[in-house]
Amino acid sequence: MAKRRANGEGNIRKRKDGRWEGRYTAGYDQDGKRIIRNVLGRTQAEVKSKLSVAIAESQQLDVSRSGEYTVAEWLRLWFELYAKPGIRPSTAGYYKRGIEQYTIPRIGNVKLNKLTSRDIQKLYKDLLENGRLRKKQRKKHPGLSGSTVRGVHIMLHSALDRAVKERLLIRNPADSCVVPKVQHQEMKTLQPEDLKAYLDAAERRGALAMFYLELVSGIRKGELVALQWADLDVEQRTISVSKQATKDETGSLVVTRPKTENSVRLISIPQEAVELLIREHAKHPGNPWLFPSSRTGAMYHPDSVATLHQRILKDAGLEHLRFHDLRHTFATLALQNGVDIKTVSAMLGHYDAGFTLRTYTHTTRQKQDEAAQTMGNLMAQVR
Repeated sequence: MAKRRANGEGNIRKRKDGRWEGRYTAGYDQDGKRIIRNVLGRTQAEVKSKLSVAIAESQQLDVSRSGEYTVAEWLRLWFELYAKPGIRPSTAGYYKRGIEQYTIPRIGNVKLNKLTSRDIQKLYKDLLENGRLRKKQRKKHPGLSGSTVRGVHIMLHSALDRAVKERLLIRNPADSCVVPKVQHQEMKTLQPEDLKAYLDAAERRGALAMFYLELVSGIRKGELVALQWADLDVEQRTISVSKQATKDETGSLVVTRPKTENSVRLISIPQEAVELLIREHAKHPGNPWLFPSSRTGAMYHPDSVATLHQRILKDAGLEHLRFHDLRHTFATLALQNGVDIKTVSAMLGHYDAGFTLRTYTHTTRQKQDEAAQTMGNLMAQVR
């Protein structure tokens, strides 16, 4: 019986074109046939060095399976087997879009073991320049944001890490990629002098209770629409935030627990907010949702709330603000009017006051300036 050549065994020869070639056995396929790989160089010493590296790497690979998958096949397998079972529906949806809409159309046909850092870097570049899918959005901004591309990188890096652990890759080609920086949007808030106009416009649209509650609590959009009548404690004047509306991997709306334990919280609200909510509930006493859709009677869709917010701004003659900026408005006004940072942080559901402090540095800086002036006045009296 012929002796099988050991995995990693190689030889060197000079080719007719003058270059040196090193051949080695990288392993055996499912039929027992040898898998031969080669390296090339201008000198025998160069090839000998390359051959040593190649043999060492091949011994770390499961070479019988390393060419088994394309990028598309591996990403779909990784998502279903490793990622999806341990992540939230909203994160699963985010990953699924990154895989199916952004990554696979561009590099899905590349063999997993042939994927290079340059392939991935080109992917990121194309997404930044031409990644948007909706025609309406592409006209103004054809490229995806840095934060979205960064999310694709996080997903892809995690999937390739698993391939390394399963010995399908020697190293993760995403390791050496340059990841786009996240460009934070400028924070905007409703000015105190604009609050009345905004709330008057909301009242004319029959949505005063919803947007008044948003401005005195700063809760997130998905948390707002998921509130039920049972979450309001009339006597204690509190709202219990314990669930949120979000999209799953299919794009369907689902109600889940908030993503962090800090987001599960009890928020104190003013008496006027309680009274507005009582009147709101009287319009639909048999409905469990605090703010049901006037069209369907089911839970209000978060996107519909954002659309209604834009209409209210237009009615009031105010400049464009994201719905999320109402959350910033609450936090800014609370801090400017003496509410301490820990209380604001707890009401917002942040994981710590330090994050709140960094987010609202512009506001806390103003309070520090006021404190400095107060201390200066005090010391002036002493001297």
